[in-house]
Amino acid sequence: MRGICAILRNTAFSLSLSLFVTFPLGRASTQAAALHSHRPLPVAALEPQISATIMEIHHTKHHNTYVTNLNAAWGKLDTAVSTGDASGIIALAPAIKFNGGGHINHTLFWENLTPASKAEGPSGDLAKKIDESFGSFEAMQSELSAKSVAVQGSGWGWLGYNAKTGRLEVATCANQDPLEATTGLKPIVGVDVWEHAYYLDYKNVRPDYVKAVWEILDWGKAAERLAEASK
Repeated sequence: MRGICAILRNTAFSLSLSLFVTFPLGRASTQAAALHSHRPLPVAALEPQISATIMEIHHTKHHNTYVTNLNAAWGKLDTAVSTGDASGIIALAPAIKFNGGGHINHTLFWENLTPASKAEGPSGDLAKKIDESFGSFEAMQSELSAKSVAVQGSGWGWLGYNAKTGRLEVATCANQDPLEATTGLKPIVGVDVWEHAYYLDYKNVRPDYVKAVWEILDWGKAAERLAEASK
């Protein structure tokens, strides 16, 4: 039984840690538990594309809830691991995946954004990689927009880097599934298409919201992520 618990514990650690190696989210301890912090918004003024009201609710309510629930689950995981509670470790995996993914995705998303007055298109290596992977920026934009709009229910649209092929790819993830842990792609640009991200401004017209997001994407940050992912 001890051998089975050890295997399950290591499996849970691998699953849990895979959610966090893609982005430095918190202050780790020597045990399984870690405190993940809810950081201030890098930029809050994104009107008219996204209202200040949506940004405040999205960040202080939704994202904060993911962090709170993640820390609670992370603490329970520490206890389950230290006591060899295999059933408890398994039971915590969905909560860690959902809330950990929500924390990862939103932290990436906030850094994706910049006021339209400061937004510039891709350049340098990122522009070249987009052309190599899709043929043109417009082709990539069209594919990412279409797939983001088509997500059923709640989820995310992503531009990700495939380290095996050296190419960029468009992918979608359901709910708060994190891109890298789910698909292996390293996140470059993400679009949150949960209704709470846009409903106050755009009601049920998701295509208008996705179109507006293109006007406030920080391609300088995307270039930094590509450079890091390509190492």
